[in-house]
Amino acid sequence: MYIIKLKKVFFIVIFVLIVSFVKVYAKSDETYDTLRMMIDVMEIIDTNYVETTKSKDLVIGAINGIVRTLDPYSQFMDEKAYKEMKTETQGSYGGVGLRIMLQDGILTVLTPMTDTPAYYAGILPEDKIIKIDDKSTENMSSDEAVRLMRGNPGTTVVLTISRPKAKEELIFTLKRKNIKIETVKKMMLEDNIGYIRLSEFNAQSAEDVSKMLNDLSKDKMKALIFDLRNNPGGLLDSSVNICELFIKEDSLVVSTKGRDKALEQNYYTKKKPAFADIPIVILINRGSASASEIVTGTMQDYKRALVIGGNSFGKGSVQTIIPLSDGNALRMTIAKYYLPSGRTISKQDTKKGIKSGITPDILVEVLPETEGKLYMQSESVKVNKDNNEPKVEDEVLQTAVKVIKANKINEYINNPEKYLQDYPKEIVKKEEIKIDNKELKNGAKNTTTKK
Repeated sequence: MYIIKLKKVFFIVIFVLIVSFVKVYAKSDETYDTLRMMIDVMEIIDTNYVETTKSKDLVIGAINGIVRTLDPYSQFMDEKAYKEMKTETQGSYGGVGLRIMLQDGILTVLTPMTDTPAYYAGILPEDKIIKIDDKSTENMSSDEAVRLMRGNPGTTVVLTISRPKAKEELIFTLKRKNIKIETVKKMMLEDNIGYIRLSEFNAQSAEDVSKMLNDLSKDKMKALIFDLRNNPGGLLDSSVNICELFIKEDSLVVSTKGRDKALEQNYYTKKKPAFADIPIVILINRGSASASEIVTGTMQDYKRALVIGGNSFGKGSVQTIIPLSDGNALRMTIAKYYLPSGRTISKQDTKKGIKSGITPDILVEVLPETEGKLYMQSESVKVNKDNNEPKVEDEVLQTAVKVIKANKINEYINNPEKYLQDYPKEIVKKEEIKIDNKELKNGAKNTTTKK
């Protein structure tokens, strides 16, 4: 009896510590009753479960369960996961090049990184990772998935993927490599149309984009296509600095709002824009998230750019890292981003027909498989090395070029519906696509406008 009481005291102490760590203060009898129920369950497990359990494992499991009820971006990180997170932000690492998250409890690809094993293999945004090697990802945290996919360069990992509209699961055997990313690319297209693609927002992004804009301007650029497709975001300051290149000084770029009033902050442009007059078209898709959505939404709110492509991902939340004891840490959502118009870009309830993220002015829907081929094609990589498959047409880019050549950017910014009036024959019904594990066949596209 003494041992049972001692165990109960131990669990009570543990949960008091947990509650203090996450700053959850009991404010009602209901809170106390809930904590008492959790303690009772842990005590029953410790006493009666078929195998011996470790108290620390039960506590960590309970913490993970609590955090998972919040949102897909909040996470409890044990000491190993916390160290790996810091390693990723400080330097390179061995891996396959996937940005992932939990979406509706399922491990989901946000986007593959450019020039990585996952990128060349053809893994796409919104692919569902079912297995990592032989281990099911059911109830797996994104941190655990990251640990399983990382490893020494040259070693392999097998991913089992479920893809929307695919009849069978797709198997990808990936050889890990040292992940280093080239984030900016430029070129001059026909009729002196400048093109810049940014694949990630880091500390150098604004400076790199500014340099490329200067180079294109020297070559007499008359308009710019800013490609943020499959850009998962990055540093908030970088998105603000890039907006400074295009919109006037002292303009609100984004606001953060949370329960704590101290977290409410407004971010403004601080410099006169060096490229205030250049016509701009921004390209986005379902792989565009976070900082990409801030830049796109802000430019759209100020009617500074025409947005073309697919709906963006819808990640508009602010996370902070809170160090805990024993080297652990808690990544927790503390605020949401709000654009100058007051709208938020957070993922909404798609089951009720509410779209997430940024809705383009001209919506050009591209099938996931076609989008994947375009993604690789942009790096001059053959989609199928065994044959001479023709290049896939980039209808999103072609639409941007067509609008610029027609000199109708400002007209469509102010009246997106006018696009369909000018190009009514471009609405095409999607065709059924056939997919197998060896080849991804082309599908049709559908062009509509913002509603």
